[in-house]
Amino acid sequence: MRALIFPGQGSQAVGMARDLAEAFPQARAVLDEVDSALSQPLSRLMFEGPAEELTLTANAQPALMAASLAVLRVLEAERGLDLARDVACVAGHSLGEYAALAAAGSLSVADAARLLRLRGEAMQAAVAPGAGAMAALIGTDLEAARAIAEAAALESGGGVCDVANDNGGGQVVLSGDRPAVECALGIATGRGIKRAVMLNVSAPFHCRLMAPAAEAMARALAAVALNAPRVTLYANVTAAPVSEPEAIRAALVAQVTGTVRWRESVAAMAASGVDRFHELGAGKVLTGLVKRIAPQATATAIGTPADVAAFAL
Repeated sequence: MRALIFPGQGSQAVGMARDLAEAFPQARAVLDEVDSALSQPLSRLMFEGPAEELTLTANAQPALMAASLAVLRVLEAERGLDLARDVACVAGHSLGEYAALAAAGSLSVADAARLLRLRGEAMQAAVAPGAGAMAALIGTDLEAARAIAEAAALESGGGVCDVANDNGGGQVVLSGDRPAVECALGIATGRGIKRAVMLNVSAPFHCRLMAPAAEAMARALAAVALNAPRVTLYANVTAAPVSEPEAIRAALVAQVTGTVRWRESVAAMAASGVDRFHELGAGKVLTGLVKRIAPQATATAIGTPADVAAFAL
């Protein structure tokens, strides 16, 4: 059984999807659709940079979705991939969930692009610059990370420190008020965590501080048509299949402030019989995580014409 997975923020890079767009009209068509939906030449920013502008949350989120959907359309056209026939389920990491939904026909590509633009802007605006922070704990598990977050919240005088991502492979990310997250680093070091580092991010994603962004997304999602996905979607916040449009809508809103349960999502897909994971789009971050979470499965990243040529049903 095969799963398609879609990367989140941090996988963007200048040059993303350029070779694909030059080689395949299907890829170019997806990028043109996104450019049109956003009234912006986002594809030019993806191809040429500058990196600082591409990395801005409001640009990186729709750009990553566009790159992922471009790969999917090329696989369908060039390699005969039929989603309903050949794919058991889809999942995406954070913003990648929107790409997964677009892939499964639940969202249009244009709506996904507009929602991700709004999501990026709303997440950026939710917390004053510099007031929030995120940190990665390496060599720990969810329970230990949660205990560190709770201790940091207390020690910092009631600041927010939440588990943002349970990525698997011993990697858990914390998010919240900067003083609380900085406090968590000190606690982690004292508790023997192998490595604890601040992340270079523009806002504290996936924590309670994102509540204003969640409210903005609730309003935006209420105005968008959502169909039942053609294949099973594993939602970030439940690590379980979701298919009803209203449940998907609720999961996307909850995702803004909730934990991305990636480790559990991959484990659940593997337990259901998935033994092949294909990461579509930019980078190979999820491929590496899958190999650590479900070592019995194969994981490949598909983002270039050579990757497409190597893909076999």
